[in-house]
Amino acid sequence: MTTPHSASNSPLGSALPPFTQHAISVSLPTWADNVGYEEGEKRVADAMVSGYPRFFIHLSIEKLARICEQKFGAPNEKCLLYPSKKIADRCRSFMLDRASLAGTPTHARLVQYHINPEDTPLPSPQPTVELHIVLFPTDAWPFAKQFWQHTGLGISSRLAVYCLSLLSTESPNSPVPSPTSARAPFKALNRHYSVKRAPQSPAFGSVSLSSNPQDVLSKDQSTYLEERYGRNLPLGAGSYAKRAMRRRIAGVLVRDNWEDCPHGPCAGAHDVEVGPSHRGVRDVTEDDVYLFSTGMSAIWTAHQLVLGTRPPAKSVCFGFPYTDTLKILQKWGPGCHFLGHGIDSDIDALETIIKQELSTNPSALPIAALFVEFPSNPLLRSANLSLLRALADKYDFLLVIDETVGNFVNVDVLQHADVVVSSLSKIFSGDANAMGGSLILNPQRRHYATLKAYMSANYEDTYFDEDAVFMERNSRNFIRRIRIIDENTLAVCEYLQSRSISGGTPLPSPAIKEVFYPKYITPENYLSCKLPEGGYGGLFSLTFTSPAASHAFFDNMPFHKGPSLGTNFTLACPYTILAHYFELGWAAEYGVEEGLVRISVGMEERVSLLEGFKVALRAAEAAM
Repeated sequence: MTTPHSASNSPLGSALPPFTQHAISVSLPTWADNVGYEEGEKRVADAMVSGYPRFFIHLSIEKLARICEQKFGAPNEKCLLYPSKKIADRCRSFMLDRASLAGTPTHARLVQYHINPEDTPLPSPQPTVELHIVLFPTDAWPFAKQFWQHTGLGISSRLAVYCLSLLSTESPNSPVPSPTSARAPFKALNRHYSVKRAPQSPAFGSVSLSSNPQDVLSKDQSTYLEERYGRNLPLGAGSYAKRAMRRRIAGVLVRDNWEDCPHGPCAGAHDVEVGPSHRGVRDVTEDDVYLFSTGMSAIWTAHQLVLGTRPPAKSVCFGFPYTDTLKILQKWGPGCHFLGHGIDSDIDALETIIKQELSTNPSALPIAALFVEFPSNPLLRSANLSLLRALADKYDFLLVIDETVGNFVNVDVLQHADVVVSSLSKIFSGDANAMGGSLILNPQRRHYATLKAYMSANYEDTYFDEDAVFMERNSRNFIRRIRIIDENTLAVCEYLQSRSISGGTPLPSPAIKEVFYPKYITPENYLSCKLPEGGYGGLFSLTFTSPAASHAFFDNMPFHKGPSLGTNFTLACPYTILAHYFELGWAAEYGVEEGLVRISVGMEERVSLLEGFKVALRAAEAAM
């Protein structure tokens, strides 16, 4: 069992988990720190040495980008780095389109950069790295950053560290080479790919490359800390790691006893025993599962799959989603209808929209697809998937379900879906030190052959092998971890519910207004998909009777505080402040209040876990 991290060693801006080179969260321990982060307050910005990868450019990626700017950039140019030409092309097209729509046309150019290990003193064989660099004027940064954030398709920090190791005989923590440094080979492919030699361009992003020396780890220290919880596969075993994960996600492994295989990756071996899937759709196989570098890239690809296989039509975002899902549906393709409450009455509203579309053009497809989270983040609402499935069959649209929060140990949503997506960075990993995503096709649905053909023709495996190796290691015991977290969360929520207005507390001045947890929110819809041995998940949210109570509760929680969820340790954030700070009124229209606190429960010992929440609640009640 993973040892929970101590929240006492998490100063503002430090990595979560602590002392983890590729941590995917960052410590924002007070309400004021989160507001300061959103407002770009200097004391917060200067403290940041980590962050969620789609929002914060990892220092290793930033360092590599500065090198690329020096090698290939013109004055006043910045760049972003991608693992394939197709993705770089997509980034360039997006930037040009969005800049044009904004009335500020820009330009961007692409460079393909081969980093050849044979030119370095590292032991062979080492794989060649192919970077695709998107260079653009500094003032076009907001459009470039949108693509990076919304799609999650940028290179990973581990890939950046590997590239840096090939580019220098020194430590990846060494200073950036000067612009006159020797240049590694490159190759230009088409008219959009060009090379210019220029003086050093401005620093990448808004975060300084300097960091506290105590936060810099040696390579041996970093390797030890990252592998302290279990045995990794060899770094060259990326294909085995990916096959193992695809089999776990497909639910076809008869046994996954990796402890019994000291000399090889059992779950990823060619001769491992597999059987019919236990995902509720027996004919699902590992070949129906696709892996991605992030959960958001899986969602983005699902939308591209819709655009590439269905006639032009708007999609539907059903329920209040994680912010970038809605942005993807709005910014690519014909747009979307947003039904932000995601309750059963919205299904009637959806059918009204469909009938209106058909009355305008009876021969057209009324909607192309419906995207829904089960349950939703952060309100933990569960949509009526049976009714949505019936509507999808009636009007021939695709049903895309995000199972990240529910997870397939607790709920069975594949039976209802055409496509299921998930962020593996969350509870599937648990250690918060690796990113990943998955997409599953349901072979029992009518458009399966078309969707499968599209994926066969267009899918690119850009998931860096080393990231896959860590994700495979982390996921080996995810079922056992989920059971512990489910039980912990249930105990915490029952305590908090008993002291909330929604739970009928007898307290004269309660601090908690409502506990958002699948057991209490749309429970009949959740139960319709809940597996017999499944729980209610590890995520819940709280609203409070006053801003003072909300702030006091958050500030006094003796747990880690930062973005992300599904960690093996308890992690909290003022969700609306972090996700919707500049649209608080809009979020409130859908019940996502400014003072909402979202909590992802971990594997801590239950008594101490409950005591921690009692401490926070006493502070909130005192603030009343």
